[in-house]
Amino acid sequence: MVDIDILKERLRRYKKEQIIITDHARVQAMFRNIDLEEIKENIINPERLSYAREQKAEKKNEQKYDCYFGYSKTQCHRYILVISAKCIVCTVIKINRRWQHTVEKHAKV
Repeated sequence: MVDIDILKERLRRYKKEQIIITDHARVQAMFRNIDLEEIKENIINPERLSYAREQKAEKKNEQKYDCYFGYSKTQCHRYILVISAKCIVCTVIKINRRWQHTVEKHAKV
C-alpha cells in the first residue's frame, strides 16, 4: 500500500521541466483528448491524486506507480509514472465511468 501523502510530497518536488512524457503517453493523451499541460499540472500539484499503487520498476533506482487523479465519481485520469531523478509519464488513460469501486476493490488486500 502506498502512502498517498508521501507520494504527493515527492511529486510536488518536480518542476515541469523534469516531467518527461513518453511518445506512447503523448499519443494516448492526444487520442483521449487530454492536455499535456494538464498532466504536468496534476503531477506538480497532486491535489487530485486519490489512489496509487506501486508496480515493479525495471531499474533499482526507480519507483513505478499506477496513479488515479479523480475529477468526480465518474471522471478520472490514470497515469503510470516512473519516478527517479525525473518523473516519466509512461501511460495516460481517461476513465469516464465509476472508477472508485474498481480502485477500492484493488486497495483491499
